[in-house]
Amino acid sequence: MINTGKLAGRTLFITGASRGIGKAIAIKAARDGANIVIAARTTEENPKLPGTIYTAAYEVEKAGGRALPCAVDIRDEHQVRAAVHDAVSRFGGIDIVVNNASAISFSTTAATKINHFDIMHQTNTRGAFIVSQECMPFLIRSEYSHILNIAPPLNLDPKWLSAHLGYTIAKYGMSMCVLGMAYELNAMSVAVNALWPRTSICTERIKALMGPEFLKRTRKVDIMADAAYAVLTREPKEFTGRFLVDDEVLTEAGIKDLDQYANDPTVADELMYESFVDIPKEKIVPFINRDIPAWKSILKERKPKVNTQKEEKKISGLFEKIGPLLSKELVQKTLAIYQFHIVGNEGGVWYIDLKNGAGSCGKGVPEEEADATFAITSENFVEVFSGKMKPSTALLMGEMKISGDLSKALKLEKLTKTLRSKMKID
Repeated sequence: MINTGKLAGRTLFITGASRGIGKAIAIKAARDGANIVIAARTTEENPKLPGTIYTAAYEVEKAGGRALPCAVDIRDEHQVRAAVHDAVSRFGGIDIVVNNASAISFSTTAATKINHFDIMHQTNTRGAFIVSQECMPFLIRSEYSHILNIAPPLNLDPKWLSAHLGYTIAKYGMSMCVLGMAYELNAMSVAVNALWPRTSICTERIKALMGPEFLKRTRKVDIMADAAYAVLTREPKEFTGRFLVDDEVLTEAGIKDLDQYANDPTVADELMYESFVDIPKEKIVPFINRDIPAWKSILKERKPKVNTQKEEKKISGLFEKIGPLLSKELVQKTLAIYQFHIVGNEGGVWYIDLKNGAGSCGKGVPEEEADATFAITSENFVEVFSGKMKPSTALLMGEMKISGDLSKALKLEKLTKTLRSKMKID
């Protein structure tokens, strides 16, 4: 989308703008000559998760904007208030708020740790509320004011609540802020809208967590930046209280080529859909479209196996091989407890503890609460540990379900590779 200059001189307060979608929106607005307040926590480089408020500020100014990096934890109202004060002192006011910062934990109710629940609510719902509240007096004074929450449509299909209830409640809190504030501020000409991606977006965090097959089927952050720009350049009095999806916004704005946003254009018709976005039931199983050619060929090759006595003992045989390979070094690298709910031959609960001592594994529940829990068939478990199927592929195809700490769950791929290099699997 071509910049029009409509945001020139406007001041945007963007949370979570040190990287990802927030930074992309900041740079897009900066090309108009906007003032950008980068409100985020990261002040020091992390080699595994690049981007700080200072590197983002440099990119904003390089794009033509003016930047104010502010180290802010939006869960702390005092830090938010100080950042707002600094923004007004520097730029004279605030015209636009983008509530982008978010905390995520894709875990079921039973697997959600209460401190993770609290972080999600304090960051998502409470954080968006505090930032909007602190900026509100200045938004009301502006003749051109918007609040844009990166939040999903209020989709009450039970599947979105049952999959990750704590996260859903926290994100829907942001959505409810949109609905309530849109009506509350309508008479004051402050537009309040929500924007959500239809597909997974290739942010720095997703790059750090997911494998190449997943990343190929995502879209670039540019699609959210362009969609946000399209929303924020609409007249506030005429456009408020909407729950918007990125590609729909761009289509309405006249963008016909959506393939330009695909991370890999060769698989632009095989994209991973985002949570809270409904897809026709006949076309998908969770998160993957089995009608597309690439997955049809994979599924066709997956023929059922005969349950011989040798097959029935493969799970216990695997764990017998894994046990001696565990070590303090592997524990230090992993620091996670994995629990497997295996269905089929030798079904039941199994675990690998790479958090305590020199590690342990076996059948049954681990002594400490698992960091990540996997639901998988015995056949697929063997294929994952034998290298015939990557854990990320099993997740994409709906062959494995994960709950708990996603970042630790995704270490399983590296773990299986390490173990395979040390043992022979039939």
